[in-house]
Amino acid sequence: MSKHGLKRPRIVLLGGGFGGLYAAKSLRGVAAQVTLIDRRNFHLFQPLLYQVATGGLSPGEIASPLRAILKCQANTQVLNAEILDVDPARQIVHLIDSELEYDYLVVATGASHHYFGHAEWETLAPGLKSVENALDMRRRIFMAFETAERESNLENRNGWLSFVVVGGGPTGVELAGAMAELAYGTLRGEFDNFDTKDVRIHLIEGTDRLLPSYPPDLSHKAEAKLKKLGVKVHTRTMLTQLGEEEVTVKKDGRSEKIQARTVLWAAGVEASPLGRKLAEKAGMKTDRAGRLNVEADLSLPGYPNLFVIGDLAAVEQDGKPLPGVAPVAMQQGAYVGRTIRDRIAHRNSKPFRYHNKGNLAVIGRNAAVADLGFIHLSGFPAWLIWVFVHIRYLIEFDNKVMVLLQWAWNYFTRKRGARLITGEDLLPALRGAASEKERRSRP
Repeated sequence: MSKHGLKRPRIVLLGGGFGGLYAAKSLRGVAAQVTLIDRRNFHLFQPLLYQVATGGLSPGEIASPLRAILKCQANTQVLNAEILDVDPARQIVHLIDSELEYDYLVVATGASHHYFGHAEWETLAPGLKSVENALDMRRRIFMAFETAERESNLENRNGWLSFVVVGGGPTGVELAGAMAELAYGTLRGEFDNFDTKDVRIHLIEGTDRLLPSYPPDLSHKAEAKLKKLGVKVHTRTMLTQLGEEEVTVKKDGRSEKIQARTVLWAAGVEASPLGRKLAEKAGMKTDRAGRLNVEADLSLPGYPNLFVIGDLAAVEQDGKPLPGVAPVAMQQGAYVGRTIRDRIAHRNSKPFRYHNKGNLAVIGRNAAVADLGFIHLSGFPAWLIWVFVHIRYLIEFDNKVMVLLQWAWNYFTRKRGARLITGEDLLPALRGAASEKERRSRP
């Protein structure tokens, strides 16, 4: 209740990613009861997850507790809970153990990996959307090197030293570049039974160029830099089969097998399942990626107090769909927060419009590409911009300092200090190799 005895509006935010967090911060000080719900107790800076996967950063350096971020907002409560469903007609959010009523709802539950009808590939090719994904990927990458060190059969060793990255968008390009620097730089000279120059890194992209959402000149420069680093780039190439020891790809109607024991997925995303549930309740359809079409103010058609943002929203601007990237979610979150403020104050709001400040993708040490709209940059200048932009948008000050110091150390020493192999099952690859040797030795 307010000091005048009026009931304060209840604003519920689903998801503590970029969209939900920026909406919460935009609602600071508003005369309302704000509740942010997420099944994780932290905000994750997803653009740098690939550096966790390749040992450049630790998870704690790119994650911040939600309670710590929002502790100074007296009107905001953080709930660590599992979201099951939403009833827009009754204005209720169903949690795993309770229900929560709302006057305004913001749905920003993000996206997961999309395997294009091959859900069975997920166990063989992990994606990169969560801390767990990154740690799983890191374990697979470094266990591949450790297994190769113990493998006496040359063909088997080559399989462990071959890596396939599926998807030539920003995540795939950054991951492949980091893998190349790891193999040909950081790990050089650390193994006795093989030379890391024998490592093969394959980057597979289905379209005719890498970074298809970038201008062609930057795509070509990114490809040239990756090839210089030692990455084998396969464009106009589709993955058709995925096994434990090899992948099958098709290019120009011809199939080719690539021997590789480690496959990393960066090919696409699909909106969270909550989107389809919302669509059913609202009597509408989702697009192929599970996203919902929204009104100009990002509200769900027919429900002006229910907003859908981030990877869950299908928004077109100037005839083109907005990409599922962090800057879009940030701006949408801040916009929805302001719009709710206006609704409470009985003011009109302008339609949402995304202001593209540029696109950045890092390829390796001193190398990146930057599309700033009025100018295209590559090489060291683009890399410097990439560094400072990412430091700028890390949420908490201590994260900014830790990441900057870690990057400086990695830059001057070419070392990656977070190369820990963790997980419940640390040595499945070694046991598998041992079982294979035992099988071959039987009469």
